[in-house]
Amino acid sequence: MAKSKSSANFNMTATTLAGLEEVLAQELRDLGAQYVKPGVRAVTFSGNQYLLYQANLWCRTAIRILKPFAQFKARDEKELYLKVREQDWSRFMGVNDTFAINAVVSRSTFEHSLFVSQLTKDAIVDQFRDKTGQRPSVDVATPDIRINLHMHENIVTLALDSSGDSLHRRGYRQQTNVAPLNEVLAAGILLLSGWDRKSPLYDPMCGSGTLLTEAAMLAHNIAPGVYRRDFGFMRWPDYDAALYQRVYQDALAQEDADAEVEIFGSDIDPDFVEATFQNLEFAELDQYVRVKELNFKEATKPVDKGILVMNPPYGERIGDENEINDLYKMIGDTLKSGFQEWDACIFTGNLEAAKHIGLKPSRRIPLYNGPIECRLFKYELYRGSRREKE
Repeated sequence: MAKSKSSANFNMTATTLAGLEEVLAQELRDLGAQYVKPGVRAVTFSGNQYLLYQANLWCRTAIRILKPFAQFKARDEKELYLKVREQDWSRFMGVNDTFAINAVVSRSTFEHSLFVSQLTKDAIVDQFRDKTGQRPSVDVATPDIRINLHMHENIVTLALDSSGDSLHRRGYRQQTNVAPLNEVLAAGILLLSGWDRKSPLYDPMCGSGTLLTEAAMLAHNIAPGVYRRDFGFMRWPDYDAALYQRVYQDALAQEDADAEVEIFGSDIDPDFVEATFQNLEFAELDQYVRVKELNFKEATKPVDKGILVMNPPYGERIGDENEINDLYKMIGDTLKSGFQEWDACIFTGNLEAAKHIGLKPSRRIPLYNGPIECRLFKYELYRGSRREKE
């Protein structure tokens, strides 16, 4: 009986960051997902329980994997409350489980997602109280069951959140700098960069090493979820521990420890170099990456051909506009003098300063770092007289 249940297909939604929808859609197709359809900061798809577990373990650009179970129209508060209360909540949780509701409301007569969360919580609690005389507790920080409510133009979708903690929290980060790059964004940048996972890669402003760590996992086919011990689906009534173990072991079996990919990193700040090394060591990736302390203006290409990927400061902490413009001019000068025959990808949220790089990008990909509108600029550095077409 359990076998047929885990092999039946159902619909899912993977959430992501703006600009990474197509990348995530491809990741899901590669896992064997069906009916893959990119949307806005989300991709819908279909698959079975094995795929649900797999998507949590393998998707580098997913933030959450949701399993929708109900959809209805709610014109006002009363209708929302009644429709939520009509669901059989005992299918998903027990009276002793804690739960939390994450509501996202857009273009709806309901103004506040907090109010929608409160109404939904009341409906669930009241149903349990009527049936059992007891009520489950809300735990916003570490709930057993996370429920996602999405309301768009008064159409409500209820879903179970199978991920628990956001999937960008890989579990390998020990040391961070002031504002580390989100791991999902770092993986997305690498997947958009055109890197083939075999050529040499260099990050000369590595911060706490997020791009390097994600690159090492890509090069050696390591699933980003293998460092985590906990996912939301592990507390669902239908959790199949043996099936998850199979997914996990299958992932370990696909690792390629022998891939010979040269990955280099450096930073001007010795504290960042140390943080990078500690993160790589904890993730057991330190043997795959060479990191050293170096000012980028003194850098030259470590090998003949490769790809340089970097996320330089945007200037919100540097303050002086001339200083940040000089930094970006130095980046361009160093690329021109020391990195011929290389490709370069520069991710930045300072689009004005980026003009001072002084190179013509072959591509400009819009992305966001939190609320900051950014670009991933791709450059092909002087290959004879061939001109890059826009």
